[in-house]
Amino acid sequence: MCRWLNEQARSRSIEIIHNHSLWMMPNVYPGVVAKKHNISLVTSPRGTLSEWALQHGSVVKHLFWPLVQKPALAATVCFHATAESEYEDIRRTGFCQPVAVIPNGIDIPTLTFKPRGAFRTLLFLGRVHPKKGLDLLLPAWRTVQQRFPDWRLVVAGPDNGGYLRKMQQLAAQLSLQRIEFVGLLEGNHKWEAYQEADIFVLPTYSENFGMTVAEALAAGVPAIVSKGAPWQGLEQRRAGWWIDIDLDSLVSCLDHALSQEPDVLREMGQRGRVWMQNEFSWEKVGTMMDQTYRWVLSGGKKPDWVRNG
Repeated sequence: MCRWLNEQARSRSIEIIHNHSLWMMPNVYPGVVAKKHNISLVTSPRGTLSEWALQHGSVVKHLFWPLVQKPALAATVCFHATAESEYEDIRRTGFCQPVAVIPNGIDIPTLTFKPRGAFRTLLFLGRVHPKKGLDLLLPAWRTVQQRFPDWRLVVAGPDNGGYLRKMQQLAAQLSLQRIEFVGLLEGNHKWEAYQEADIFVLPTYSENFGMTVAEALAAGVPAIVSKGAPWQGLEQRRAGWWIDIDLDSLVSCLDHALSQEPDVLREMGQRGRVWMQNEFSWEKVGTMMDQTYRWVLSGGKKPDWVRNG
């Protein structure tokens, strides 16, 4: 990859390198090549500069950052943040380059008729990873499961380093009822899971964006999301709940949300879907990114979503 990037840069067949994420050598090569050949570099940290991310992971990270990764980022001419919180992460780590705050784009699925099943569904969908807050969700479900016998909890997503087994063991220790671990869902199966859900939940400790939240809203499902993800708009748009990252807050929110009538939840979901259509469509996001690239290359009037240091 490094040789290929050097060849492309040397031949001037590329004008911009856009690097996504950090902490691996393929995220270092772009900075090295951009500096060597004077190519414009755009960097999207993708959550890797959050306080949670910097505090967790291998001990090697503490050496890799000052010696390898941070110097490579010095070549960045413009960062890309997906939300206000990620903009703040970039500034907190000391970088003063311009930052384009542009959300991720989202597919808007066609909704199909959803027949009512035996249970209403609370859906968690995402990597089964320590940062996603399942260690809060499972004890919270234990607290509320008896009060809402018409609800079930579905946990969908791939294992991450054996954490799925730990959560399954925790579910057994807590004697959880009406809980299903269904594994990785992709394509139509993923969208079917969203549309079969009545509420989506993500009690995460850290997200730069949270694509699954946007996907749930696009599918017309209201969401419960912790303040570890930048979704304060849920309450402003009356499309869900944005709560503190602790067990008591999650239990209290579940008590309130699961007691809502189906029509109320459908109305909340529809408001979220309209929100996604208006502000997170690929057409809008693609146009913003295209204008950012053009500004990086040619200068001129700075786009409204680009902030200087």
